[in-house]
Amino acid sequence: MNKKLSERLISLDVFRGFTIGSMIIVNYPGNWGHVYSPLLHKPWHGITPTDLIFPFFLFIVGVSIALAYTKQLEKGLPLPGIYRKILFRGLKIFAVGIFLNLWPYFNFAELRVAGVLQRIALVFVACAFLFVGTKWKTQAIVGTAILIVYWLALMFIPTPGYGQPMLEPGANLAAWVDSFLLPGRMWQVTWDPEGLLSTLPAIATGITGMLVGKIILSPHSQEKKAIWMFLAGLVACVIGYVWSLHFPLNKPIWTSSYVMVTSGMASMALAACYYLIDMEKKTFGTKPWVILGTNAIAVYVLAGLLSLIFYRLNYGGLPLSQHAFQMLTGIGIAPKLASLLYASFFLGILFIPATILYRKKIFIKL
Repeated sequence: MNKKLSERLISLDVFRGFTIGSMIIVNYPGNWGHVYSPLLHKPWHGITPTDLIFPFFLFIVGVSIALAYTKQLEKGLPLPGIYRKILFRGLKIFAVGIFLNLWPYFNFAELRVAGVLQRIALVFVACAFLFVGTKWKTQAIVGTAILIVYWLALMFIPTPGYGQPMLEPGANLAAWVDSFLLPGRMWQVTWDPEGLLSTLPAIATGITGMLVGKIILSPHSQEKKAIWMFLAGLVACVIGYVWSLHFPLNKPIWTSSYVMVTSGMASMALAACYYLIDMEKKTFGTKPWVILGTNAIAVYVLAGLLSLIFYRLNYGGLPLSQHAFQMLTGIGIAPKLASLLYASFFLGILFIPATILYRKKIFIKL
């Protein structure tokens, strides 16, 4: 727990807050049977706005690594101590992810080891180790190599049992590797969107964030930084879309084209935030996102804990979410809008403790 908020990049906090808020809205609708299509993941190939959320967060993790650990390295802190803290923080995030997967029934026989926080932990540790131990050019080479090798593996190595490369749900090299190496239950029985092999290109997403962090830390003017972030993002998007003609955009297996397109969009979005907020000082309406962004993982964890009260416990035979959904639709509100309103209400509930933490200058770092 850190009670001192040093110099922060406000645009990054806003971007992080908007991303985590979007994640809550997507994950906790009032009724899963009535959700606007942009708030749903693509079942397989292709992307929706919802498919941008997780890679945006991992991109932000990468940017944050560059900003935080550059300061530590400049202070001359001993490297072994930095590595230990990185590993310990990663273990804490991973452990909390396991806890949330068990919550509230703690049925270890049905434990899912993979998960969102677990992937964040793995990406954080891998990227932070890489950042502390190498220069940006090496980081760029590693990220590029991961994406190329992953593409070659999935597109040219025959999927065992099929005799040819496959990119179908549960029938692809990533799912096959996970079936042998990933412990516990998988999200979709035969495959998991947060599996082990697909975490490798997710690490590349974190690396793209570190490279953009390098731009932010450069001695250039703010105008040049914003331009370079936007142009880098635009180039990445173009490369990704061209690549997707051969290796489709796909979140569940985190394809290389998906990394390039989503990282490109994240870089352009951050450039826009940086220009408007840090350069032009247009901060009207940004405070709620700053509040969420400064305690993003804490908000995510709290959402998982409070889901027991708002989504799982029965009150007169139905969970609170269904009572509210029926009440809203009963007064004439369209079902999809009612579902979105309840998700927004749940985000508002989470905003209360986030605001208290912010006002007390308590910033929780797992």
